[in-house]
Amino acid sequence: MIPIQVKLRDTIQKSNLPPSQVLVLGFGAVILLGSILLSLPIACVNGKSIGYINALFTSTSAVCVTGLSVVDTGTYWTLFGQIVIILLIQIGGLGFMTMATMISFLVGKRISLRSRLIMQEALGQFDISGIVRLTRYILLVTFMIEGLGAFLLSFRFIPEYGRAKGIFYSIFHSISAFCNAGFDVIGDGRSLTPYVGDPLVNFVIMALVVIGGIGFAVIIDVAKTRKFKKLSLNSKIVLSTTAALLGIGFILVFAFEFFNPATLGSLSFGDKILAAMFHAMTPRTAGFNTLPMEDLTLSTKFITMVFMFIGGSPGSTAGGIKTTTVALVVLTMISVTKGRQETEVFSRRINKDAVNRALAVLGIAAVIIVCVIMIMTLTESAHSFEDIVFETISAFGTVGLTVGLTPKLSVMGKIIIAISMFVGRLGPLTIVFALARKQAKRKALIRYPEGKVMIG
Repeated sequence: MIPIQVKLRDTIQKSNLPPSQVLVLGFGAVILLGSILLSLPIACVNGKSIGYINALFTSTSAVCVTGLSVVDTGTYWTLFGQIVIILLIQIGGLGFMTMATMISFLVGKRISLRSRLIMQEALGQFDISGIVRLTRYILLVTFMIEGLGAFLLSFRFIPEYGRAKGIFYSIFHSISAFCNAGFDVIGDGRSLTPYVGDPLVNFVIMALVVIGGIGFAVIIDVAKTRKFKKLSLNSKIVLSTTAALLGIGFILVFAFEFFNPATLGSLSFGDKILAAMFHAMTPRTAGFNTLPMEDLTLSTKFITMVFMFIGGSPGSTAGGIKTTTVALVVLTMISVTKGRQETEVFSRRINKDAVNRALAVLGIAAVIIVCVIMIMTLTESAHSFEDIVFETISAFGTVGLTVGLTPKLSVMGKIIIAISMFVGRLGPLTIVFALARKQAKRKALIRYPEGKVMIG
């Protein structure tokens, strides 16, 4: 799969397409390749093809590191199918350009300027300088963290499943967690509910998800500086917003589910804290769950949808509109209410272009979700509006949590959700730029007189 990916990268680069279009086509090609492999009879335990639409849906979910699945990953797919899924997750989490660049490193091939521009777009960096070095760090850090996660999980899985199966389970769940994918091979659609009170599994998975969701640039920045005051402004905003969301999520889930007998109500006080912490983390686009999603209170489902919409951080394996987007919008609202002309945080002034971009991402994402929900209410009219909204936001945020609707989707519903996952993984602005005929900025030749509009 990787050599094919390198050829794909070289072919796309020669077409002189804008970086945003290269990313869209690259991810699309990887999804199509994965769908072909997963549609083979050898990928299914029963020896029969799952059907192309279901294979396409699963491939999209894996590459877009979502975790939604029409069948149970642990029992339906053969070892071949599960290996294909975890490879797609790794490629989707790191990005096909990063994986292809890794092969270039191994064979000693020079990284072209065009490749660096595409990598800059994929990683969300401000400039092209040091992009190759950053990619090396990303690969090194990723494999080190995933390896450590698999090692720690093996202490639980090897005694339970045996050496070979335990090692595979450890590697699979470590990669899936760090890439914020949410796929599991526990079986019977249970996700991690059997380990609701297991500190080792919970804390390892939570650590992998949070680290993978804060972004590679932030990970490297923290590793180099090790002091909050010396971090870049981007890292400070990401870490502060992430910590705030995790804290708020824990308090709300703990309060909403404390007396619910189907979730936290039957657990010990310590397990209640652990389960609430895990559920506060999982909407960061992780997709794993230790509490039965169908039994959550309506209040918890609502706050889960809000956090799924926000998602993780830029340049990470997570989806959603990103923590920095929400942070800039909130900071701008605070500045406006205080009568300030500019958005400020940590004794720094935020560029207006960044604020406008954040507002655009928020607006476009909201429009996309509303449109998808309206279409889904037509194609999935047999299901409740609440379940449709939850499924739509989960797909767009590439979270993978579901209240049981995914296996029941119609063919059209599967296609719509697959498109939502694709758009959510690449980001609304990337898709808009890719569809636009001309992306380059132009200086206005005509400046019109200023007009006034009443707001609020």
